Amino acid sequence: MKHIPFSPPDITEEEIAAVADALRSGWITTGPRTAAFEREIAAYCGADRAVCLNSATAALELALRALGIGPGDEVITSAYTYTASASVICHVGATPVLVDVPSGSFHLSAQDIAAAVTSRTKAVIPVDIAGVMCDYAAIKDALEQEKHRFQPKNALAEQIGRAAVIADCAHSFGAQRDGKRAGAYADFSCFSFHAVKNLTTAEGGAVVFSNTDGKDSDELYKWFRTYSLHGQTKDARAKLEPGAWEYDILKPAYKCNMTDLSAAMGLVQLSRYPALLARRREIIAMYDRAFSDTGILPLAHAGEHFLSSGHLYLTRIAGADAQQRNRAIRLLAERGIAANVHYKPLPMLSAYRDMGFSIADFPHAYRQYENELTLPLHTRLTDEDVLYIIDTYKQIVSFLFQ
Repeated sequence: MKHIPFSPPDITEEEIAAVADALRSGWITTGPRTAAFEREIAAYCGADRAVCLNSATAALELALRALGIGPGDEVITSAYTYTASASVICHVGATPVLVDVPSGSFHLSAQDIAAAVTSRTKAVIPVDIAGVMCDYAAIKDALEQEKHRFQPKNALAEQIGRAAVIADCAHSFGAQRDGKRAGAYADFSCFSFHAVKNLTTAEGGAVVFSNTDGKDSDELYKWFRTYSLHGQTKDARAKLEPGAWEYDILKPAYKCNMTDLSAAMGLVQLSRYPALLARRREIIAMYDRAFSDTGILPLAHAGEHFLSSGHLYLTRIAGADAQQRNRAIRLLAERGIAANVHYKPLPMLSAYRDMGFSIADFPHAYRQYENELTLPLHTRLTDEDVLYIIDTYKQIVSFLFQ
């Protein structure tokens, strides 16, 4: 029997050698490799600046803090997402406003976002589920229509002039919409390079932004670098220059920088990324062909206006409930295939129930969740593995309804 893991990292001897070179260099924390990785990420995304951090979660939280968002403010995000999209709102003391997805969709609609805007709304965090980008042009347009309600908290927010769009791009590095990549649309785009992501630095993330809507990307870059390193005016490398020990602390801030060890891995991963994306898209095409005209309903990864990063292969089993979906996951596991669910809606989780959210108020999110099953999609799969997954999954789905 095969043993197919859900999402192992694709690491070659090239990444291992790059990390070893960084170890031998004598500089292993934030330094020249991190700076080089930031430049390459920004160029790849078509943005002016990128700041590498230790996670997408840190990127989301710092973006909120850069806008002065805190107690008394509201931030809109999806009920259908991982906790990080909403927990960062709680971290800064603001109130998360969860919005249901439209029927049959995993993504927030611009219209539903606009309907949730109040005078306390300071930002929206749309989520690029599975690597499929949200319609950021429509979301920005909707927020522009509601800008008369907007009350900025600081100069940056005032320059933007409406509720800011902070994209949760944890899944969508390399995705495209209308010819532009993720990172080129939102006010701030936050990427994850966690171990299970398409491009990995083991742990890591980045926030990307440009000189648009009044933002000064160079000043923002300095702000993010400073506030990710304790609010300190000099990083460790600058302090070690002869006679340059003295520094100031601008605010008792945070510690969430990326190391050069992680960046060394990331630089190699980025050089390999076109081939990694191409392989993911080959696997998606194999799945899509096999599941057409069946009761297995996959999320579309390509269309007239978009092309996903192919991060996750979400399917829904037509006519199934949560119990049947869970049974399918167990049967796949018995045959050596690791499957998953993306995601249990936030109102179903204890932390969010304790805040007063009820899944009864998010019926579309629940219906997306109850029959959702995610198949393995990664670049260590062989064609033989993919065909085995296809045949096994089709047999199991057929068996569920016998």
